[in-house]
Amino acid sequence: MSLPAPVILAAELTAVSVFALEAVTAYRLFRAGRRSGAGRRAAARAAARRLVPEQVRRFMEFDVKGMASLVLWVARRRDGVPPGATALPYSGEQSSTILVLLFMMAVETVAVELLLKALGVPDGLRVLVLVVDVYGIVVGLAVGAACVTRPHVVSSEELRVRYGAFFDLRIPRRLISSVRLSRSYNEPGVVTVENGRLGVAVSSQTNVIVELAEPVTVVRPLGRRAEATTVRFFTDTPGATLAALQRQGRRHDA
Repeated sequence: MSLPAPVILAAELTAVSVFALEAVTAYRLFRAGRRSGAGRRAAARAAARRLVPEQVRRFMEFDVKGMASLVLWVARRRDGVPPGATALPYSGEQSSTILVLLFMMAVETVAVELLLKALGVPDGLRVLVLVVDVYGIVVGLAVGAACVTRPHVVSSEELRVRYGAFFDLRIPRRLISSVRLSRSYNEPGVVTVENGRLGVAVSSQTNVIVELAEPVTVVRPLGRRAEATTVRFFTDTPGATLAALQRQGRRHDA
C-alpha cells in the first residue's frame, strides 16, 4: 500500500523548503563572515559552526577520523607520534572484544539478509538494511583501527592521553607533579570526570595515575567540558609508560 500522492508531494515540498532555508541561512552567515574580514575557509567553518550543533559536528568528526584511521592501519602508520616521542599503546586489552563483536555483526548481517530474502522482502528494503549493516561493521573496524593508530604519546613537551577518535587531551609536562602505577578494574565508563578526576579506561580498567599541579580543561567526546587535576588512564605497557614519563621529565628539567 502506497501513500497518497498529495502526502508524498507535501513531504517533498517540505524537504525542499528546509534545504532551501538552510542554504540561504548558510550563505548569509558566510557573507557576514567575509564582510568581517575572514577568509573563505574561515567563513565557511564559522557558518557551519553556527548551523550544525556541536554534538553533530563531533559525530561527523568521529566518522572522518575513524575512516582515516583505517587508512593508517592498513599502511601500518600512527597518528600524532612525532620523532623522539614514545607511543603508549592501549588497544591490546580490548582487541579480543572488538574481534568478537565484529564477528557477531558479520554473522548478523548474513542472517538478516537470508531471512529477508526468504520472507520475500522487496529488494530495495533488503539493500537498505544490508548497507546499514555493512556500515556498522565498517564503523566497528574504524573504532578498533583508531585505537591502534592513535596511542597515548609522551614527548619532552607533553603527555597526550587519547581514546581512538573520541578523546584527545594534551597535558603540558610542566603541569605533571607526579606519576604512579595503580590498577583499577571498576571504572564506570570510557571517559569520565568526577570531582576533578579524569578517567580514560579500556575494558573498565586504568593503571596509570598522573597528578597535576594545575587543573586542565577536559573536552569530553560530545563536547562537554570539565576541569581535572588527576588523570587516570590505561596502557598496555604501564612500566614503559612510567619510565618514559620519568625520562622525558628529566630531559625537560635539564
